[in-house]
Amino acid sequence: MYEYRAYTGIGSRKTPPVILDAMEALAGFMAQQDFTLRSGAAEGADAAFERGATEHNGRREIYLPWPSFNGHHSKLEPKQEAYAIAESFHGNWPKLYTAGRKLMARNVHQILGVSLQSPTNFVVCWTPDGKHVGGTALAINIALANNIPVINLGALTLENAQAQIMELV
Repeated sequence: MYEYRAYTGIGSRKTPPVILDAMEALAGFMAQQDFTLRSGAAEGADAAFERGATEHNGRREIYLPWPSFNGHHSKLEPKQEAYAIAESFHGNWPKLYTAGRKLMARNVHQILGVSLQSPTNFVVCWTPDGKHVGGTALAINIALANNIPVINLGALTLENAQAQIMELV
């Protein structure tokens, strides 16, 4: 019987190349462990995770804020309920333009899945110095509020991150 397991691979568009390489390798490993990647088609971290999963024929749930975002053709776009969740976690929702709101709603699905009722098993991400910044911060905060482990490669050595991931796999 197939057991659905997912992890969320996200992070900054400005993730350092050495970390991008580690993310790609991790995604290949996770594909071999039969985990589904959840990500968001952004440049940088998202793209590295997706490359690694694709290279190893891993399952992928790629959530888009709008059709053809960054040339992707996934059908997974934000549901209305995701906007309400995003608003509750975003500190300055009224100031966001429509595109920003769509990006934040997409981040909700990366953590809670298509139905918003199937949380990811854990999150692997990179933010500068491990700080909760950018769109990744919203995803991190939703994960933490749902007791989902977050492994931020910006706050750990790769060896420590690998050890934490192995405990979760």
